[in-house]
Order: sequence, then structure tokens, then C-alpha cells
Amino acid sequence: MPDLQLATIDVKPGAALESQSGLQMLRPRIYGAWMQPAGPKRVAAIVMHPTSNFMGHYLIAPLAARGVACMGLNSRYAGNDTLLLMERVIQDLGAGVQYLRAQGYDKVVLVGNSGGAALVSFYQAQAERLTIEHLPDGDAAGLSPEDLPCVQGLALCAAHEGRSTLMRNWIDPSVTDERDALSCDAALDMYDARHGPPYGRDFLDRFRGAQQARYERIDRWVGERLRHLRSQSAAGSARDEVFVVHRTHADPRFLDLSLDPNDRQVGSVWGQGATGARSVNYAASQMGRVTSLGAWLSQWSPRSHADGPTNLARTSVPVLLCTYTADQSTFPSTRAAWLAAGADRVQDLDIVGGNHYLAGQPRLVEEVADAMAEFMLKA
Repeated sequence: MPDLQLATIDVKPGAALESQSGLQMLRPRIYGAWMQPAGPKRVAAIVMHPTSNFMGHYLIAPLAARGVACMGLNSRYAGNDTLLLMERVIQDLGAGVQYLRAQGYDKVVLVGNSGGAALVSFYQAQAERLTIEHLPDGDAAGLSPEDLPCVQGLALCAAHEGRSTLMRNWIDPSVTDERDALSCDAALDMYDARHGPPYGRDFLDRFRGAQQARYERIDRWVGERLRHLRSQSAAGSARDEVFVVHRTHADPRFLDLSLDPNDRQVGSVWGQGATGARSVNYAASQMGRVTSLGAWLSQWSPRSHADGPTNLARTSVPVLLCTYTADQSTFPSTRAAWLAAGADRVQDLDIVGGNHYLAGQPRLVEEVADAMAEFMLKA
């Protein structure tokens, strides 16, 4: 087995004050851990997520053992997405591609695992045709074609459609006061056993409608608040601020296995059973809990540029889609969205019984690695 190597990569500075670390603001660096097999340098892969630490990803060693150099790469926002800009993350990913090319790998394939699927689709869409001149908040994006070298393929697994889709589908519509995490309209509370599971069609229609209304209400407020801040003319006036989004873990599919059915168990990827999923919904550390206005627009908003299937449809490279059939956070409708976007470029593979992280499933890790290596090493 080859040794694990550390990659330290300088990247371009981003927006002012995007980090509490002066060093990271003025000389930002990203870090990766990678293995390269002995012999000819045939193909390299990068597995990356907008904010999760992928330096210990479960595919690094298995892919290297199959002849594919593999890097688990972190963005500059590793572990903290409060100020995350997806446009800056694809710039970081491009720096990783350039690093591997400098090591002698002409062929690079991106692995989009979980939230990384929308990221790599966004990256390749902009690499093939750069269209983004401004961030969703109106500031200059600062991207150039040199930042985003094209890759030769995308391999997606346990693939979320994107952060904006997750927020739209998971935000809790029973919140009645955005300042109070405990406020609740019981008529819209999916964790109130009086409603199910199973959930009736009337409840689901009301739930989804109220969910969309809350999502759009927050998004309107973000736009209005940002305009207000930036209308202040005094020198040094604030251009952004953080806010809290309470309860972002409420999808009826967590508890009702008849909805969008696959092989999953009741619960969610972070909390098993109804009680566990409800606890995650109220947790202080959950998805999108603390975000700046600009970061909301870039990653969680319907105005985000980073929707996965939309971007995949704009690419031209081959795609491998590995669907984990016991995933509690991606569903048959998720796979259908990716297949529709990639059309006949997609090689579709079910990993039967796979949970979202392939936790405790070493045989399935090997199955995914086999499929990915075969896909990547094709001439």
C-alpha cells in the first residue's frame, strides 16, 4: 500500500474578512491527503466536499490500491460553512486539479460524494464554460478560466442534489418565530405523532406548502437585509452579517418509508429513529444553522448557482452515478434528477444496501472502489 502524502496548496484570497484567521485571509491555503500507486501516472481523482473534512475519506486507499491516485481535499471552509461561498470552493477545487496536473497526471476525475456531487458538477460546468461574473449578492466573483481546468469525468456517490435543494426539502415549516428555536405550530409538526407516520396526503400538501413558504420568506428577508446594510454610506459600514436558521432537519421521508421508498431504515443520516431525527432538528450544530447573508445566497438560497443536476446538464464528460439504496438522505427521486440531467452520459449503478456513509460496510466500499476504478481507468 502506498504511503499517505500531505498536499499543501496556496489558493487565491477571497472576500475580505471571510476568516477569523489573518493568515488564512491574507495567505489562504488548502490541504489534502493523497495516495499515488507505483508505476505510470495514469489517472488521479479528487474527492471533495464544500465543508466536510475529506482527508480521511474511505475511497482514498481503495482507489490507490486499484491504480488510481486519489486525494481527499478540503476547501478553505473545512469544518465551518458560516461564510462559505460556493464560487470560492470551486476555485479551491481547481487549485487541487492544478496540483495533480503538476504531479504528472494528465487525466483527472472528480469524485462527488454526498454534498460533493453538486460541487463537482458546478465546477465542471464552469470549467467548460465560465458564465459567473458575480456572486448571488452582487459582488464580483473573481473567477477566471485559468482557475478551473477541465477534468475528464465525474463519479458521483450518495449524491445530494445541492445545498439549496436540501434546505428546501429539510427546513421545518412548523417554526412560528425565527428568533425562537422552540416555537412550533403543532399542525405542521411532522414529529407530532398525531400526523403520522404514515402521513396523509392532506398533511403532506400543507407541510410542503408551508415549508416552501418559510424557505422563500427567509430568502426574501436575506435580500432585503443585505440591501439595507449596503445602502449605508458611512465608511466602514457593514456589508454582511450572520443570522440563525432554526430547525433544518424535517423531511417526512425520514420517518415514512412509503415516501420515495428505498431500502433505508427509519431516521436520518445523523439521528436514528423518530426521536433521533427530532433531536437533530433541534440541535445547535445542524445544517445551515448559522450563516451569513452572503453565504446563504451562495449555498442555501434558490438563487444559488450551485444546483447539482442543473450544472451536470451543462457538462459534456462521462458520469458514473453510484446510488446507495439504503441511504436515508438520497432517494429514488434524487437519482432520477441526476439521470435526467446527465442523460446518456450517465453510467448508473446501485450499491444495494449501502447507507449514506457506507459505515460498517467494508464490502460495499470495495464494490464502489471497483466500479470507480474501472470507470476512471478507461482509455
